[in-house]
Parts: sequence; structure tokens; C-alpha cells
Amino acid sequence: MQAIAPFDIERYEAADPYDDQDGVALSRAAIQKSFRGDIEGESTLEMLAAHGPGGPAGYVAIERVTGSVHGRAGSFVLLHAGTMTAEGRWAVWPIVPGSGTGALAGIRGEGRIDMDAEGAHTFTLDYELG
Repeated sequence: MQAIAPFDIERYEAADPYDDQDGVALSRAAIQKSFRGDIEGESTLEMLAAHGPGGPAGYVAIERVTGSVHGRAGSFVLLHAGTMTAEGRWAVWPIVPGSGTGALAGIRGEGRIDMDAEGAHTFTLDYELG
């Protein structure tokens, strides 16, 4: 199944880098999102990132999504890993096995985001319930 949900970033709190050596900075951010569409609800996310000179970056994060997917209420956790360079982006966002609760217990799959030209974000979740 596939769920598609535009989302807004409600809060983005980035801390000063906790380690900065030779132009490569390690930082942390706390993020909160709200979803509408096939997914209704919100999420909280903790991200660790490495930023290199001139803009390339990599990140890992844990995100708990709480609400409903196609009307099924519960929560699940996504594991993020990604890189960003001038040539493009790479990311994987698998659902953490066993993290589904409520009517989302047993959920498995993977998510991704897309951004349009105006900067609006859409989350797509390819998933199975079992």
C-alpha cells in the first residue's frame, strides 16, 4: 500500500555544532512535523548531521510518527540515513521493525520525501501491515 501526505515543519531547533574540525561540523537538531492526507498526525525527529566545506552533508535520524495511516490509528518509527551533494541527494527511511503500535502494529516498509519547486514537502510511505 502507499500513503501520501503533504507535511509542514512546525519546529526546527538546530544546536550549535558540538564538534567542528578542519571545516567539517557535527551538529544536532530537533524537528517536529505535521501531516495531512493519507497520514494524519505529527512526528518528532532527532537528527545528527555532518556538514563538509562547501555544502555536502550526511545525516542520520530517528522519527516517531503518531496519528493515523489510511484511518488506522497508532504510531511507528522511521530510521533516516542520507547524504546531500551538489550532484544530488540519497536517502533511505525504513520503518524500524517492531515499532508499530495500535492499529499500526506489524507495519513495515519505507518512506521518502519529495519537494516541489516552491519548497512544499510531501511524504510517501510504501508499507504493508501484517
